[in-house]
Amino acid sequence: MYQLTLNKIAGRVLFILSILSVSFKDSFAQQDPGKASPADMVDALHSAFGDHHSRAVHAKGIILEGTFKPAKEASQLTTAFHLQKESSKVMVRFSDFTGIPDIPDNAGAANPRGLGIRFTMPDGKTTDIVSHSFNGFPTATTDEFRELLLAIGKSGPGVASPTPVEQFLGSHPIAKTFLTTQHMPVSYATTNYFGVNSFKFTNSHGQSHFIRYRFVTEDGEKFLAPDQIAKEDKDFLITEIKSRISKGPFKFKVYAQVAEDGDQIDNPSIAWPEERKLVLLGEITVMKLGDNTEVQDKALTINPGNIPEGIEIADPMLAIRTKAYPISVKERQ
Repeated sequence: MYQLTLNKIAGRVLFILSILSVSFKDSFAQQDPGKASPADMVDALHSAFGDHHSRAVHAKGIILEGTFKPAKEASQLTTAFHLQKESSKVMVRFSDFTGIPDIPDNAGAANPRGLGIRFTMPDGKTTDIVSHSFNGFPTATTDEFRELLLAIGKSGPGVASPTPVEQFLGSHPIAKTFLTTQHMPVSYATTNYFGVNSFKFTNSHGQSHFIRYRFVTEDGEKFLAPDQIAKEDKDFLITEIKSRISKGPFKFKVYAQVAEDGDQIDNPSIAWPEERKLVLLGEITVMKLGDNTEVQDKALTINPGNIPEGIEIADPMLAIRTKAYPISVKERQ
């Protein structure tokens, strides 16, 4: 684990902005940050990372393919079609944070890493899950997240300290923790991933539970030491995962962490206690590389709102998030 001081956080942000040479749009800056629409959220991501006609966030990534086999415990929680007895094909996309398509894999701002999954049943039905490699989100709401992004956009080179992002982090300790306690993985396959937004699972008896997803690597978590990070190539995670899959499959166990009374269902910035029950939902076996053409990457849309009967959105953040995806997808073209 490596930690950054507040000055180093600012340096990280300045590093992003120096790559982009992004100018902040004054007209956008004048909008009310408390009334974020889906379009506002996409624009805020662009203000921080630039508009590259790619994904607004987690732009740099790699697609692999495999299978998902549900566990018997899964159907006790939900009637969702992909969590019954039948296996499904999966397309998984590992990615770096930010909307910068060529961000170096060993840059601090590339954390957290993303894992998006598209499940496809034999009859063609699909459902999606998105997750990242940190147990929590920097803010409680989309409005606060937009404020953070706008603060990054206004903290370019030459801005006097305390910069807007320094001020934001000074008054938002959870966001500061998010930015200062990230790990640098050895591989996309050697870190766990967390679905930080909550869902409501309902089973065939009408019983419901609130859950968050967790993906646990079969290979165990492995991270780079601080002195190793700068020595790595800018595409080292892409190179490593290609090499790893050429030698054979790798796996993730998929769990549902089940909430108890008092757990915050509508606040993704607060992780639930580790002692909460984990129910095994199944196992993902990643088997081969995808085509990874520009066409495939732009066409693959993994939307957390693409959910089947038996699962409902429980976190209000997803109401905005799921509507922002189609806007971002349109801008890829």
